[in-house]
Amino acid sequence: MEKCPSSSTTDRKTIEKNRRNQMKALFSKLNSLVPHQRSGEAASLPDQLDDAVNYIKQLQTNLEKMREKKDRLMGGIEKSTHCNAGFGRCAGPITGGSPLVEIHETGSALEVQMITGLEYQFMFNESIRVLHEEGADVVNAGFSVVEDTVFHTIHSKIEELAPGCAAARISERLNKKFVNDQADALGSI
Repeated sequence: MEKCPSSSTTDRKTIEKNRRNQMKALFSKLNSLVPHQRSGEAASLPDQLDDAVNYIKQLQTNLEKMREKKDRLMGGIEKSTHCNAGFGRCAGPITGGSPLVEIHETGSALEVQMITGLEYQFMFNESIRVLHEEGADVVNAGFSVVEDTVFHTIHSKIEELAPGCAAARISERLNKKFVNDQADALGSI
């Protein structure tokens, strides 16, 4: 007994059509999750897939960097003396010592990280004031306290054409204001 060839062909065509529709829906869903870099033109399917692959690789790289940074910071907290990887120096307990200030710049984004003792409560507000004076818009700011050490993080955006210049000025001002002034004050005691 032979099957009717038209029925078998129709079933295969329907199955293939459903598969293509399902793939199209999945591509569309994937494409909606990827930020678009292209301006106004519709990207071909291979280009959309390339964009998705590159975006996922970028996310993986960023995640690994964040994990390493977290490990460095957590490792510094667990030690009895605060050896602050990423801040370029090891010191005894932060209390009574100079604050540690580090600035990271990525394009127009600026991240200020500071580690201080509890006695530097004014530092957070002063840092935000310096950023505003230099034309940076504060996007997010926060701090965490672990025992007698305070970890400050401020994220901001620089609007000027040469962000590196503003970052250098901000770094110089913060270091002068907090690190150098505190060292001078401790030296005069």
